[in-house]
Amino acid sequence: MPLNDMPWWRWRSNVRSALHMLSDPVFQRETWVAGQEGYGDVTDAVYRLVEDTWLDNWSAEKYVGTIFRDAQEASLVDVAVLRVLRIVHQVGADSPVTAYLDHHAWPEAVRACREAHVRLAGNDGDDPDVPPRSLDALRILTRTG
Repeated sequence: MPLNDMPWWRWRSNVRSALHMLSDPVFQRETWVAGQEGYGDVTDAVYRLVEDTWLDNWSAEKYVGTIFRDAQEASLVDVAVLRVLRIVHQVGADSPVTAYLDHHAWPEAVRACREAHVRLAGNDGDDPDVPPRSLDALRILTRTG
């Protein structure tokens, strides 16, 4: 299924981008820790995850049929969001990436993001194991007109 068959596919694209980056520890070390330009940081990824969706305030279940294809996607996204936000609140939103990666619960958050990412990518017919796209590529993908 193409990504843009969902009514709110741009929001889905942002959520998928965030989950993809948050689910890939190799990417996090080689890109975020190394300070590679074009991919933002943990705070940027968390912002993309919750900015339009308000998933920090309510369940992804609210978006089944608009952003998420089914209850399974929504459930996996809810778990990922809760695990990531718990760490954000403990270390602080403006902390360096290493504060997140060194947090004792980070591997569990990464695993939850990976499960959600794999489900969403698979349901869109995409390979979940390709490297995350840059933020410029995401902007091009979600551009209108």
